[in-house]
Amino acid sequence: MPCEVAARFLILYGSQRGQAQSIAEEICQQAAEHGFTADINCLSNQHKYNLDSEIRPVVFVISTTGDGDPPDTAQKFVRKIKNKSLPHNHFSHLHYALLALGDTNYANFCNGGKTIDSRLQQLGAKHFYATGHADDGTGLEVVVDPWIEGLWDALKKTFSSMATSDQQDTDLSDCTQDDFHKNASVDLHLLKLSETDSQKGKAITSDSIDVETLSTVLVASLKQSVPLLSESALNVPALPASYLEVRLEQETVPSDKDGYHEVSISKAVQLTQDDAVKTAISLELDISEQNLAYQPGDAFDILCPNRASEVEELLLRLDLQTQKNCAVQVNLLKNSTAKIPLHIPQNGSLQFILTWCLEIRSAPKKAFVRALADFTQNSSEKRRLLELCSKEGSADYNSFVRDANVCLLDLLRAFPSCLPPLSLLFEHLPKLQPRAYSAASSSLQHPGKVHFVFNVVEFPARPEHPARTGLCTGWLADHLNGSKCHLQVHVRPRPSGTFHLPADPSVPVVMVGPGTGVAPFIGFLQQREKEREANQEATFGETWLFFGCRHKDKDFLFREELERFAHNGTLSHLIVCFSRDEPDAAGTVNRPTYVQHNLSLHAKNVASILLKDKGSLYVCGDAKNMAKDVNDTLLEIIGNELQIDKLDAMKTVAGLREEKRYLQDIWS
Repeated sequence: MPCEVAARFLILYGSQRGQAQSIAEEICQQAAEHGFTADINCLSNQHKYNLDSEIRPVVFVISTTGDGDPPDTAQKFVRKIKNKSLPHNHFSHLHYALLALGDTNYANFCNGGKTIDSRLQQLGAKHFYATGHADDGTGLEVVVDPWIEGLWDALKKTFSSMATSDQQDTDLSDCTQDDFHKNASVDLHLLKLSETDSQKGKAITSDSIDVETLSTVLVASLKQSVPLLSESALNVPALPASYLEVRLEQETVPSDKDGYHEVSISKAVQLTQDDAVKTAISLELDISEQNLAYQPGDAFDILCPNRASEVEELLLRLDLQTQKNCAVQVNLLKNSTAKIPLHIPQNGSLQFILTWCLEIRSAPKKAFVRALADFTQNSSEKRRLLELCSKEGSADYNSFVRDANVCLLDLLRAFPSCLPPLSLLFEHLPKLQPRAYSAASSSLQHPGKVHFVFNVVEFPARPEHPARTGLCTGWLADHLNGSKCHLQVHVRPRPSGTFHLPADPSVPVVMVGPGTGVAPFIGFLQQREKEREANQEATFGETWLFFGCRHKDKDFLFREELERFAHNGTLSHLIVCFSRDEPDAAGTVNRPTYVQHNLSLHAKNVASILLKDKGSLYVCGDAKNMAKDVNDTLLEIIGNELQIDKLDAMKTVAGLREEKRYLQDIWS
């Protein structure tokens, strides 16, 4: 490798909903602080990079979607590197690190990243830093933050090796998993809470805390800690370097929502009784003027705004209420090599940016908490913020920030002497992401329309924050007025690559969709009903639907429509269960409670459809419990039917996934 190699590396990301992109951009922004220059591209922009001749280190950030698939933006890249004609040493020149994102509530954890990682290794590429696997089920930052911290030392060693080695094929792959954990122990700096608290090398102690502020009741909370933490020296992460300059001008330019279509809601129906545990609502959107095509099984993104009341409170708290209509101009600080976040438009109004561009409800990451501490005047409040972002305060951060769904406003309420500048929010708040909803209709049944169904998400009041509803579901529900919803919404189609009915209508299908998980199957059945009407001589395979809810008379969603499908033969078997209803007068023994119990009761039929008739199984709904339980039940069914052990049953189920005959649309 030539000795004049510059400290420049390439970041490539594959992102489905923006998380991998956000992390990649964060790495890019931090690079300058560590003496590097980074170029960043989405994997889909293959004309902007060329791995076939890339000699710089490459950092991949890859998410996982669907049934363990790489994201849509990485699909073309994956197909390219899976080309069987590529020689085994095709990427022998390539040195890379990979951060995979996934969720252990889903099957095939981090499989999108693992797929790319494995194939790069097969083609001779070498790790310069061990692969990280971040779990959204427990909090991505648990792995992401230390992985990024360790990345810089690994890059320095890599560049040093590249600069001194005369061999093109220097093996940098001896960075083992142990090395990762060594590197990933963040280079923490000891700080002292004083007027010079930005100096490194001194410990924060409780000596600087006003004793009168300590609570006599030693109960930990967002606002206060208890011994031993309150008495400990703290290992606090280094203060993130500022890189943005934000100015407010008088003239604004109109801002739009690129890629989204503005449509009206033509109908809104509450599907559950008022005394149901959850409130489910069905919406009908008029998409006729937008000419938006979709298939049953596809989803739509809805771009929802932050709550007006929360935006107003934030403006008031930052003393910017009188400037909310001013144009925002964002520039990089002098000598900064970071990049301006792409989701912040130039010259948009401050109110527009806080409403439509920044996720102000997101739980602040530790780096953000660390930065907020530097703008906190009260010493006790500052100490507590430093505790929350410290190594010693990890348990408190998890309990009182991440798991409690605390947002920036909650922190500002809890720590009133914290007065951050606007630039800090722009540097640390992530992009406001759209919310995806499965289509609960078929365009054959409802031309020019698309239906969604959702539960209104509720977050009960806690010491850390007041009661509130989900950002999108609460916003939609707040605008309901009887059977109408006077609201324009911004949507864009999110086509599914695989979650569709079989192309051959004679193939039998099994659908498992408790609660709002039934949504795509309503679309499936509407489609099948219309196809049967139009092709009465055709052969159609059996259709099974396993549905479940709490109470038959309170939250049996789409009951009349499902019973009509069953009556006219569109749905061959409607199998239902009600988990909270009391047993009937006959006192049924071992009454099925959940959908997986009914699957077990019909094990022979399910096994025959999947193994003999080459049918398809679709599962939609909760990932954390239902999808796991259904998967475990499927393993038992196949194991018992084929008389094989669990390992072989797992291989059979994996084969069904590979053949796209076991498909999931699940969420946590």
